[in-house]
Amino acid sequence: MSRVNLDVFEADLSASWSNLQRILDFLSLRNLLSNELFLLLLIAVVFLYTGGYMKDLKDIKCYLLDMDGTIYLGNELIDGAKEFLEKLKEKNIRYIFLTNNSSKNKDKYVEKLNKLGIEAHREDVFSSGEATTIYLSKKKKGAKVFLLGTKDLEDEFEKAGFELVRERNKDIDFVVLGFDTTLTYEKLWIACEYIANGVEYIATHPDFNCPLENGKFMPDAGAMMAFIKASTGKEPTVIGKPNRHIIDAIIEKYDLKKSELAMVGDRLYTDIRTGIDNGLTSILVMSGETDKKMLKETIFVPDFVFESVKEIKETIE
Repeated sequence: MSRVNLDVFEADLSASWSNLQRILDFLSLRNLLSNELFLLLLIAVVFLYTGGYMKDLKDIKCYLLDMDGTIYLGNELIDGAKEFLEKLKEKNIRYIFLTNNSSKNKDKYVEKLNKLGIEAHREDVFSSGEATTIYLSKKKKGAKVFLLGTKDLEDEFEKAGFELVRERNKDIDFVVLGFDTTLTYEKLWIACEYIANGVEYIATHPDFNCPLENGKFMPDAGAMMAFIKASTGKEPTVIGKPNRHIIDAIIEKYDLKKSELAMVGDRLYTDIRTGIDNGLTSILVMSGETDKKMLKETIFVPDFVFESVKEIKETIE
């Protein structure tokens, strides 16, 4: 189901001054018309100045694929996911697994995908954890970090050259919050002390819940952010979807163009907002977190909506 994306239209529009002036003159009619009539006229203007432009999946050269809720749920492959990826390979369309889940490093994701029957390599996976190390390395190489994260995330930070500090009352550069499934009260307490004292606070991603099979979920980094905010009043700089930091990092690493990218995922406030905020084609799949009620009420309107990636395969065939 395709929709006109006015944010992308505005970002891409290179109209002459005269055309822009006409649009502004048109918008001045807003207070004189009913909502319904103004909307119809606005749609007409969009089609007039874009040549009836609607996003087309044929223009996509690379799919950025969320994993949890999009390719698999927990330890179960979503129906049609393997065939969808095989179709992309057949059509020589690139795909990169882009996940906000920072609890695992890319080796673990490759291992999991392979166990599920999907051929994957390290270069096929990009996570919010890796994006965070790239972001922080540009700010200060070899920084001292108090990290709330799993052993996998700790390994990723150490491989990137960071010094991990585990005690309170040390001279550190950053507090970094990841999806820490080994979280303890002591970790939260120490992190809150550092943050309250003014240490720069970074989070790998903002997701509240991580979807599992059979409609279940587990609390994610966003829920931990809420705890820290309640204690300190502070909010972090967030690196992962929907923020530009993760898209800037992946475009730089893989030499990609925004106009040829599609973001595919199951969450409106991360995956779909990533597409909208960064000028990418946005594709929602209803196989994870989002239900019909959430879709109806959202302000983050996707360009396309499919039940699952299986339907995307059928569309691009």
